[in-house]
Amino acid sequence: MGEHVRRTSFTIQKRDQNFKQFLRPNSTDFNSPTATVTLDASNLKVGLSSGQPRRESFLYRPTTDEREFNRSASRTSSIASIAPQCGEDLIVTPFAQILAGLRNVRSNLVLIANIPPDENRARPIPKRPPLHSTPLPADVVQCGQDTLDELDWCLDQLETIQTHRSVSDMASNKFRKMLNKELIHFAESSKSGTQISQFLINTYMNKDDDEVSQNLRVSDETASTSALDNVSVSLLDKAKTAAMSRIIGIRKLKPSHASHIPEYGVDGHKELEIYMQKLDEWGPDIFKIQEFSKGHSLTSITFTIMEKRGLLKTFEIPSGILLNYLLHLEHHYRDNPYHNQIHAADVTQSVNVLISSPALQNVFSELEVLASIFAGAIHDVDHPGFTNHYLINTNSELAIMYNDESVLEQHHLAVAFKLLQDSNCNFIMSLSKKQRQLFRKLTIEMVLATDMSKHMNILADLKTMVEAKKVAGSSVLTLDKTDRIQVMQTMIHLADLSNPTKPIDLYNIWVKNIMEEYWRQGDRERDLGIDISPMCDRNNITIAKSQVGFIDYIVHPLFETWADLVNPHAQHILDQLEFNRDWYQTRIPEEQEKLDIRIAETDANVEVTTNFQSSQQNQQQQPSPNEITNSK
Repeated sequence: MGEHVRRTSFTIQKRDQNFKQFLRPNSTDFNSPTATVTLDASNLKVGLSSGQPRRESFLYRPTTDEREFNRSASRTSSIASIAPQCGEDLIVTPFAQILAGLRNVRSNLVLIANIPPDENRARPIPKRPPLHSTPLPADVVQCGQDTLDELDWCLDQLETIQTHRSVSDMASNKFRKMLNKELIHFAESSKSGTQISQFLINTYMNKDDDEVSQNLRVSDETASTSALDNVSVSLLDKAKTAAMSRIIGIRKLKPSHASHIPEYGVDGHKELEIYMQKLDEWGPDIFKIQEFSKGHSLTSITFTIMEKRGLLKTFEIPSGILLNYLLHLEHHYRDNPYHNQIHAADVTQSVNVLISSPALQNVFSELEVLASIFAGAIHDVDHPGFTNHYLINTNSELAIMYNDESVLEQHHLAVAFKLLQDSNCNFIMSLSKKQRQLFRKLTIEMVLATDMSKHMNILADLKTMVEAKKVAGSSVLTLDKTDRIQVMQTMIHLADLSNPTKPIDLYNIWVKNIMEEYWRQGDRERDLGIDISPMCDRNNITIAKSQVGFIDYIVHPLFETWADLVNPHAQHILDQLEFNRDWYQTRIPEEQEKLDIRIAETDANVEVTTNFQSSQQNQQQQPSPNEITNSK
């Protein structure tokens, strides 16, 4: 089993509101094609055209940090040094200040190192009076040249950032390009590779990404057009059958008024206790919990976690009302092979372990913990067993309602919060208005992060945050409110993708279940006469190869980055992931051989059928003996 070396360990803490935040450039490649506009520096004057100074808005008042550090150089427009007629233009946005500061650093480096003028460089060195005439050693001059090259590269990357996008988008775009290249190679490795690559792109990359190779795209237009021709219910009829003003999928249950609350929230077999003691461990047998809780794994796990954490006491949550809600929630999970209440229970338990990492101790508030557990429990409620891609292509009622944007995730949230409106289920009634609003906001942020098309953004955000702190050289990773939400989104996404990190026997069950759900969708697509989605054709799939690709390109990069964040407390998760990958890798040759035989048999049957049909047509075209006689 391979070893995973973690070079940096962080102490993670909350950021105080007065904490001074310093932005640092991220050395990430960014080469996406963008439209550019050339600005004349002479037009970028702060003063009016008449030469009279204008009254500046509050934006130009120095902040506390700027008064304290008095970094006028970092706040002077870099354009001023190029076009002196502009004067000392004051810039106020932090990112522009960074650019200005780096350009001033570059100018100073050229002067200090006595680097000669060079108009042939991509970023020319203009002629200027030398700062000194002292000859410098050759190694010092070379060091100056190398430093200048690196600084120019950093400036090139930073200056091409689109200012309306976050810095982590640089990483996201880079990772998409890298993944696209990897998947092209993966697709060329075997017949099944193309289908697996298409599936990974369809599921984990936004369909509008420019970086996705056209060779790996699945035609949305063909599927959509075909769907409109074949689905019996028209778009207008669907709109009429849905009450758009209300949330569909809500079913009423009788509230429970039991006076006695069992230890784990539900009456279960005595063996349940053994497994409920492992809720703080990674990878307990969730299927045994489902069995011994008599089909109430989600209720028992969620209730027990909240109770053990003291959340019921902290927020004055009535046990009976919480159980009413959880039982209603559980009832609204459909009997899908994969996206069912057992999966929700598994994600909830996994979130509980991730948020309990020693590296994250005392980082999250009690309300943030409550929202995280709640988000895990509700994140797939009323899942129909079909992907967003399918719902959009078939113009489903949900896709129409949510305008094709995170269709399932928005529906899960709507159902979950609609259930909370019942007074017998409203377990957060004791929260203040501000707490309820924050609870809802956090939950929405996390559940929307389970949209798998957001995967590359989540990975890039986390990787950028971790590496930026590494480069800063600090062993203390301080998280403000936005950072904490980002980590919470990452945690639920990790939990949602955690099957390959669980013990191999559990992982195999999850693989079997998800494949059956995909195949059922493929069967439906075949019946509708639309293109069968990648990985959904039960007659053309290699499970082992798909799992290796899933681990290599999706799961491992994300968990590897998480392990960097909480080092060394996720090493056992990476070890299990590596073991599971190797387990499936060894099964690829045998599985591929079986697939080749199956394809060959199918081709042979098609050829026989074609020859038979051709023979029948020829016989029908030949005249009968009576016809020949009559013609004579």
